[in-house]
Order: sequence, then structure tokens, then C-alpha cells
Amino acid sequence: MIVKSVCELIEEVAPLSLQESYDNAGLLVGDPQMEVTAVLVCIDITEEVIEEAIQKKCNLIISHHPLIFTGLKRITGQNLVQRCVIKAIKHDICIYAAHTNLDNVLSGVSGKMAEKLGLTNLQILQPKQNLLLKLVTYVPNSHVSEVKQALFQAGAGVIGNYDSCSFSVEGSGTFRANEKANPFVGSINNLHTESEIRLEVILPEYQKYKVLESLLKVHPYEEPAYDFIALQNAWNQVGAGIVGELADPEDESFFLNRLKQVFNVQSIRHTNLFEKKIKRVALCGGAGSSFLPDAIQAKADVYISGDFKYHEFFDYQKQILIADIGHFESEQFTKDIFFEIITKKMPTFAVQISDSKTNPINYL
Repeated sequence: MIVKSVCELIEEVAPLSLQESYDNAGLLVGDPQMEVTAVLVCIDITEEVIEEAIQKKCNLIISHHPLIFTGLKRITGQNLVQRCVIKAIKHDICIYAAHTNLDNVLSGVSGKMAEKLGLTNLQILQPKQNLLLKLVTYVPNSHVSEVKQALFQAGAGVIGNYDSCSFSVEGSGTFRANEKANPFVGSINNLHTESEIRLEVILPEYQKYKVLESLLKVHPYEEPAYDFIALQNAWNQVGAGIVGELADPEDESFFLNRLKQVFNVQSIRHTNLFEKKIKRVALCGGAGSSFLPDAIQAKADVYISGDFKYHEFFDYQKQILIADIGHFESEQFTKDIFFEIITKKMPTFAVQISDSKTNPINYL
């Protein structure tokens, strides 16, 4: 399998188009056509991780955090990023990152945190806006079923937990073919009226060209009419953070101690306890303090993330229990996500989870 094919397995789950504007996810170093011997998955790229890949004969590293965030003006080995790039290139090692695109899917970083805590009824904490399109096309009655199935197979027609969603209404279409045309119905230079179905389906913007390709492949008309309409709907399958529920309410102290055990953290920074039960839990992997208002609006009893600032504990201490478990600690299971994505499709493929310690924060 080549590098490009392995990357596509990740992008089927977390498309690059879902990354934030400041991010730099994707293939950062190496040849996408290179044959992969083995994959090493990690959270961060360090010189130790590069060396581990060399020792384990892995020529593709998949990381959560991008090694290169901004442009490199020179590569002279003056800092960690430059040294890692030089070493990777010297040893023919490709480097790929899936960062905020993996944060922004239900089965991503926050979803894995929720799974570890046993949460159910999961929803996106802050759904993305303006990422959905509506496809409207006009199909003769004889081909409606075939066109629908092609669009559904291409990824259109999914709304929340429902697929194969569409709307149809009958009407009449008119057209006149000129001498250069090869009409499916009607004749040259004669105005034709055809009974047609107006077919509507919803789709993510990143699937636009795949869906269009499927439409053009199966639509019987030489020149099918279609429109893509941008929607302002919130897309509740994509966005930051997760909110879910515990099967049974837990005392705050019990929950915090279980949280500490599940994520294997030495300490949890938290606000004052309310002396009430925890039932509804909001969380976000990484630095998620900016989503505190969303957690409160979602009526969560506790919000779990990393990198909270001192004054945020003051500002929200009477509204919600805040639990800061650390940036790295909240994202540590991302390696498992990469492993599961690849081995699910390629069970015998060589994928190894990095043993290198990359958390830059130590506790005394």
C-alpha cells in the first residue's frame, strides 16, 4: 500500500476540509506514492519519535499534532521542527497529521474520550455552520430510483442518524435539442415537454464533487440540470467537543476520581464542587476552554478539557464544574483512533503505537 492510500483511510473518517483555518493537517513530509513498510502512530513528532520509527522500520508516521504549523523559511537544523524534517527526509520517512479535522468529527478525539468514560446519547457540543449543501436535480420518472441510489452511495442524503433522505415532487420540464445534441428523449429542433421528478438531497460540502460525479454517471440526460444550494443549517455531526450522559448519576468526587483513573492523570485542576450528582458530561480534547459557554448552554454538569486559564475558573465557578485534565492527557487515546481506522480496513497491515514520551509537561 502506498502512503496516499493510508492517508485516504484517515481522511474517510476525518476529511481535511474539516480542519480549522489555522491548522496544517495532511501529508507534511514525503512522497505520497511511496510504498509503506509500516506505520508508527503518535500524538506529537519529536526527534525521539523519528528515531523510534527508524528502529521499528516504519517509513510513515501519523501524528495528531502537525510537525509543521507555519511555513519553513530555512531548514538548517536550528530548532526541533527543522531537525525532525531533516532526519525524516534522510531516512525516507513520510509524516502525516490529522489534527482539528479529527477533532471535528463525532468519532474523533472527543468521541474517544466519551467512549472511555462510558457516555451515551452523544452529540456535538458546538456544531459547525455553513458546511452543508442541497443538491436539486430533475430526473425522468424512469430513472429516479437509479439516480437516488447513486447519490446515496456517494454520501448524499444523510441527516443525523438517518440515511437515504430525499424529497421528490413531480412537474414538467421543457427543452429543445439542436443539431449537435444527442437527446435521451425528444427530437432535434422540436420543443419537448417531459414529466420529471424534482429530486432534492442534502450533502456535506466536501462530498460535492463525488456526488456530482455519481449524478452525471447515472443520469440519462446528456445535459442534466442541477443546482447546489449552500445551506446555513448547523451540521450536528461535525464540530468541536462532545456532550453525553452517564448511564447512572455519580457523585462529583467519585466521578473526578474515576476521571483521574481512566485518563491516568496525576492531578485534576477543578472548580469548587456543587455537592450534586453528575449526569450530563461535556468534554473536548486539547485546549477547549473556549467552549465553556457551549457546555453551560448544553446544561452539562461538568466540562472536561485542558489548558484552562486561571481567571476562567473564577468566571464560571458558579455555573459548571470545570475539570482540567491536561492537553496531552485529554488527547492521549488519539493513537488508538489511528490504529483502529487503519487496521479495520487493513487487519494485517503493520501499524505500531509509539512508545516515546512526547508530553512536554512533567509533574513533581
